[in-house]
Amino acid sequence: MLFPCYRTIMETDRWLGLDLRHLVALKTIADEGSFGRAADRLGYTQSAISQQIAALERIVALRLIERPGGPRPISLTEAGQILLRHADAIQARLLAAKADMAALEAGDAGRLRVGTFQSVGAKIIPRLLRRFSESRPQVEVVLRESQDEAELLELIERGDLDLTFWTLPVAGGPYDTIELLHDAYVLVVPAGSPLASAKRPPTLKEIVLQPVVGFNHCSAMDHVESQLASTGRAPNIVFRSDNNGTVQGLVGAGVGVAVSPRLTVDEDDPSIEVIDLQGRVPARVIGLVWHSDRHRSAAAEAFVESAVEVCRQLSSETAAAA
Repeated sequence: MLFPCYRTIMETDRWLGLDLRHLVALKTIADEGSFGRAADRLGYTQSAISQQIAALERIVALRLIERPGGPRPISLTEAGQILLRHADAIQARLLAAKADMAALEAGDAGRLRVGTFQSVGAKIIPRLLRRFSESRPQVEVVLRESQDEAELLELIERGDLDLTFWTLPVAGGPYDTIELLHDAYVLVVPAGSPLASAKRPPTLKEIVLQPVVGFNHCSAMDHVESQLASTGRAPNIVFRSDNNGTVQGLVGAGVGVAVSPRLTVDEDDPSIEVIDLQGRVPARVIGLVWHSDRHRSAAAEAFVESAVEVCRQLSSETAAAA
């Protein structure tokens, strides 16, 4: 005598042998009304169809088809009708799965994980997501913002991000990149500063004499400080922050000046003035980075194309304003 728990385990194991082709055979027989016509429709021999139904009946331990013999048509038993309803539901789910896979392959669905940082998040991401969602509404874009760009590259390396914005170039590693825009450096000064009323932008030697408000973990600030130090005098950094708004607020309050990428600056702020440095500090290059050894989905390719177009428009608008 089998205990109930063992009987349940055996029944479960038996059901694991159920194959999709068994259900297809059952549905086709129900549609055609005979084993022979079902075999012709599916491209099997009649004996193969009979074997599939016999296997299915062994699995469910119930008779599924009434076989009256002679010219009378076959029919499904009550158990067969119940199982057929489940088969129809399974087929519908499979068709839905097939559609989802096709959408994923076409880049019309799925999840895209993108790394970003403050200035990109403020000026580029909003219009980029708006443009991208218009063409790929079923793609979920998951953003990961970090103040430390090195962390974003580590996430690409581990496969936790599909793409990330980055200040180019990337030093080594299995990465592919694309350049999006050149972000010029500007001098941010308090409103009414004599520096803003001068006939020409200040030189680096003149800037390094000013108290400077800088950034913390930022490749842009490393670049600025090396440029200022090239004058032979170390810049007087009076305050640092990881927040673009804080840096700008301190400048507006008269704490100092800031050499900042233009994308980090809110130029509508009445408490500050923005001076174009006209290339005295070479522009930073913003791009996208992805792992060269991993598959880049159609959604990722579409995101890159959208980013290129959005940044081209942004560059044109900035040039026109300047």
